[in-house]
Amino acid sequence: MLQPAFPVVHKQYVTSLYRRSLRTALDWYVDRSAWRPVALEIRARFEANRNVASLQELRKILLDTEKELENYSHPDPYKYGSKWERNIPPPLFAEENYDHH
Repeated sequence: MLQPAFPVVHKQYVTSLYRRSLRTALDWYVDRSAWRPVALEIRARFEANRNVASLQELRKILLDTEKELENYSHPDPYKYGSKWERNIPPPLFAEENYDHH
């Protein structure tokens, strides 16, 4: 029986990295039609490195992708989708903060 080139854990990690890249890019765009070309570019970059067999080269690619993902992270991301914090209850006012009358 042939052993797979990379274990299942590696494939799960790359899939997770790809999905995080898409979500991070989506945080920067309000409209999905504007985001779609960026998503295609991300897919093309992952596909270009699909057949890398060298472990050292693969490690470098993955580390560079993690760093790039960290650099492009949005300061106020949509954590749980576009409905996140949509209907936040109003703040409770303390008596000393109420300067009316």
